[in-house]
Amino acid sequence: MTSPATRIEKDSMGELPVPAEALYGATTQRAVLNFPISGYRFNRSFLRALGLVKSSAAHANQQLGKITAEQAGFIEKAAGELIDGKLDEHFPIDIFQTGSGTSTNMNANEVLANRASQLAGEPIGSKKPVHPNDHVNMGQSSNDVIPTAMHVAASETLQNELLPALEELRQGLEAKTKEFWEVIKIGRTHLMDATPVRLGQEFAGYARQVEKGAGCVRTAINFLAELPLGGTAVGTGLNCHPDFPRIAIDRLSAATGILFVEANDHFEAQSAKDGLVAASGLVKTVAASLFKVANDIRWLSSGPRCGFGEIALPATQPGSSIMPGKVNPVMCEALMQACAQVFGGDATITWAAAAGSSFELNVMMPVLAHHFLENARILANAVRVFAQKCVVGITANEARCNELVEYSMAMVTSLAPIIGYDRAAEIAKESGKTGKTVREICREQKVLPEAELNAALDPVEMTKPGGEGSAGG
Repeated sequence: MTSPATRIEKDSMGELPVPAEALYGATTQRAVLNFPISGYRFNRSFLRALGLVKSSAAHANQQLGKITAEQAGFIEKAAGELIDGKLDEHFPIDIFQTGSGTSTNMNANEVLANRASQLAGEPIGSKKPVHPNDHVNMGQSSNDVIPTAMHVAASETLQNELLPALEELRQGLEAKTKEFWEVIKIGRTHLMDATPVRLGQEFAGYARQVEKGAGCVRTAINFLAELPLGGTAVGTGLNCHPDFPRIAIDRLSAATGILFVEANDHFEAQSAKDGLVAASGLVKTVAASLFKVANDIRWLSSGPRCGFGEIALPATQPGSSIMPGKVNPVMCEALMQACAQVFGGDATITWAAAAGSSFELNVMMPVLAHHFLENARILANAVRVFAQKCVVGITANEARCNELVEYSMAMVTSLAPIIGYDRAAEIAKESGKTGKTVREICREQKVLPEAELNAALDPVEMTKPGGEGSAGG
């Protein structure tokens, strides 16, 4: 067999064969050989953010007279290709690598320097007119670049993917709130029958959960606003022009449309990952809320004949390989699994931030970044398809809702203020024993005149705030 073509690259540890067409160099190749662990790579949002950071850094260094306009132009053009996803194949390093992400930062430095050489008509590996360390990485360290890219990528993913998905879901649930407002159904607490509610009231509660979830995401973005860029190796800013972070971060804000600021304290920003932990916790809160919404809708649609069957979900695919005609609540299940993924990812984020932060650096940043970005991406996608393929097509089974309301023993609750708790409890017990409805027993026992009985057992009145039908758990 013919071996793949290679070229010889050199770094501070010596020479190493590198795939001939690869834009990366020896340092990246060493990481590829050292970390054949998971096959997971930094995702598109992180590589885009890394390109934004390197482009903004080149802009700042050119403004400060540290590199020439020609060098900055080549770096920014190469970084633009990285931002646009044209260089992703040249980022082969596993997530489980050096904990600072140094390998990936050098990967970016080498790729951008070599692409700059191509743009300038120079051979790959020549380090002309742009050097990976001296120019692409000027005023930076992996220790401030990687956490900066993490915050930028996380903020963009939350702002541009998760927030729009939540807004689409909120609108869909609000539309169902109006559509289902006149449908009266039985409420449930402890999974047991409770007093009647409007189906629209339940959906209004779901819509409010999603609205509050969007507020959590906006707060999460605020927790990510401070960037450690400019702290270099340990937070002192060694080898970095004092104006570099301000210029570069202003450029990042302009490029993303998200307001970023220089970290108030670079030692805090680089040695700890509290902002990401807080943001992850808020995303987890959203996931917990969404799990409840999806699970409720799954239960309400159960059956369709031998379960609750109060609503019907759109049929998206066959539900069984053996039971013909079976249709399952698959969109609910997909969202619930995405939420479970977020719960697990948040646990990893918490552990990586706490255990990985020692003295001036966190050394578990790649896995922390990976889980945060995947959590946000997966949740956004799951929310979007749930809104489009499930919520928009939900219909109410009003006849089934009415049937369960009338059959429920909890209907007796509205009689308690009139005939007393003990007498009402006796009626409920008899209903359960005989299978007769509360209304039928009251008529047989002439508990109240017909008109008063009908008024007391009016399920619509029981759904109104402050009505006598209100009850605790």
